[in-house]
Amino acid sequence: MRNNLYSTRISNRLAKNWWTLTLRGAIAIIFGLVALAWPTLTLTALVYLFATFWLAGGVLLAIAALREHLYDTHNWLLLLEGVVGIAVGMLAFIWPGVTAFVLLYLIAAWAIVTGVLEMITALQLRQAMENEWLPAVTGLVSLIFGVMLIIWPVAEALAILWLIAAYAILFGTLLLILGFKLRSWHNQHQIS
Repeated sequence: MRNNLYSTRISNRLAKNWWTLTLRGAIAIIFGLVALAWPTLTLTALVYLFATFWLAGGVLLAIAALREHLYDTHNWLLLLEGVVGIAVGMLAFIWPGVTAFVLLYLIAAWAIVTGVLEMITALQLRQAMENEWLPAVTGLVSLIFGVMLIIWPVAEALAILWLIAAYAILFGTLLLILGFKLRSWHNQHQIS
């Protein structure tokens, strides 16, 4: 009973904050499209682009967590994911001259941490929302992307850029779909 009540609170919280997922998804898609449209971006421009993506996503996650006063594990996980995004974004802004190799490992670390946290959230959410698989898929995509960057860090720069752009578009699309599903669930359950 306690587990079901806990997962219902998580679902309600996510549903109330559906717009943060939707906005994160839109930002990711825009980032991916920009990376595809200008493949000759300099490394510094790419760093700033990623830094903006990380900061915006981290801030949105932190807002969602702090709106609920951090009273359970899920809020702390959201806050942790947000803090990781903000920290990585700030590091990228502070040291924009970072080498491509270090940037790839920063991206890989962020993707792996984000993937694991999203998969944990998916397990908790699944108890309240039947057949809800999108958070798990989003987490798995992030995890696979991060591992791929670690395994092949010295691949051709253009191929890495396309991989990053494709990941951002896929990740963003999954977040948009989940955000709109949560909005619909929110409207059906009249969550205040």
